[in-house]
Amino acid sequence: MERPAHTEPMGAAPKFPVRALLAVVAFAVFVIVMNGSMTNVALPTIGEEFGATEAQAGWVITGYLLVFAVGVPLYGRLSDVYSLRRIFCVGLAVFALGSLVCALAPSLLVLVAGRMLQAAGGAAIPALSSTSVARLLPPGQRGGALGLIVSSVGVGGAIGPVVGGAVVQFAGWHALFYGTLSLGILLVPAALRVLPETPPEGGGSFDALGGLLLALTAGLALFVVTEGQSLGFYSPLLWGCWVAALLCGAAFARRITRVPAPFVSPTLLANGSYLACSAVGFFGMLANLTSIVFVPLLLLEVNGLGAGAAGLALAPGAAAVALLSPIVGRVSDRVGPRTPILLGLLVLFLSLLALSTFGAGGSYLVVMLGMLGVGVGFAGFSSPNTNATAATLPREEIGVGLGIYQMLFFLGGGAGPAIVGSFLAARSPDTRAINPFHAADPGAAPFSDAFLILALCALLAILAAVTKRPSKGGKPASDADRE
Repeated sequence: MERPAHTEPMGAAPKFPVRALLAVVAFAVFVIVMNGSMTNVALPTIGEEFGATEAQAGWVITGYLLVFAVGVPLYGRLSDVYSLRRIFCVGLAVFALGSLVCALAPSLLVLVAGRMLQAAGGAAIPALSSTSVARLLPPGQRGGALGLIVSSVGVGGAIGPVVGGAVVQFAGWHALFYGTLSLGILLVPAALRVLPETPPEGGGSFDALGGLLLALTAGLALFVVTEGQSLGFYSPLLWGCWVAALLCGAAFARRITRVPAPFVSPTLLANGSYLACSAVGFFGMLANLTSIVFVPLLLLEVNGLGAGAAGLALAPGAAAVALLSPIVGRVSDRVGPRTPILLGLLVLFLSLLALSTFGAGGSYLVVMLGMLGVGVGFAGFSSPNTNATAATLPREEIGVGLGIYQMLFFLGGGAGPAIVGSFLAARSPDTRAINPFHAADPGAAPFSDAFLILALCALLAILAAVTKRPSKGGKPASDADRE
């Protein structure tokens, strides 16, 4: 019999203000997500002001993504070794400092550096928000709390473009970063007040070299995927980064088996239930976020709608995520995460299949309903899957385990648009849709193919979910399966 991953009694009352903690953590996540989505809107204005090309201005986004992907697992592991409260507050402070640099940036280079500094701090928030819930709350109370965090992601993603567009139009893009600076400064004392001090869980040592190797592997791989289309398949830089990513990954795999206190325990990477939950997160997020990117393009290029109408089509899905995530989280506390995960992924799969069949080249209402289904599906699996992931982990590996899970979740969202975009760029525009039931405008066939690819990704997530049964009740999967 394996020992339980968590030792708190199911109904134990935490000795800290739970509602205040969740409010601060959820709001911090909201600020970080909104910061990313509103900056995207400002990119054309920033490029015009600095006289930069589209590729040069794009580094305002790319630089942030790369550092963010690198930082998430590092913060997760740091929270196992040092106080979660201190790491969370340091991340907020660094994020605020990066916002100040961005607000005062006199050149594009300084702005990119400020964005990377923002990411270096902001990566702490998604990494530690789930970790704080998993470590501080008993198993029966985690689902609702994780649902609230996912809800804040949906609200931040939906409000960001609206806030960004309005602020840039009336006050200029610098005001965006003065806003995030102010919010970051307000969050630091709030977090210090409500987050309890936590003792080290992972033995008090930090394998910096192992963490660096993992970070380089993730960062280089993301760079190759996101920049591959612009650099070209035969680019020496592209192939050099691929080779470097593979070498760093191999060195990381070798190191964790040869040092006494590795960054990641080899047993974690041999945990079938944890790997299954991570695969669900990766493919599910890839399908969800990529659909959010391509639906506005579909409505702009095929339906001939304006940017406002294209953005409005995403609103029902974002509202579904915001409203349903806390409810689904609480349901998963009562019935276990497995059923909500499978139902959510099934709704996601069917919605994307419907977009491929009827939405690409179809009516605006059909596209909007399809994105409502995508939002419902994402709300259905996201927080229960994070809950299930935490339940597969021993207490001393919650931070690093959820950090790597969040990294894969993020990499799925970052890589999906680039992968599907590369496929569409290589596809002949005269080719018929792969989906045999797509009978709409032939000019929409590329988008039908894109949504079909995303539906297949959702199907892969379903297969991962049924291959290994996620644990429940805070026990390792092997124990849960025997019940």
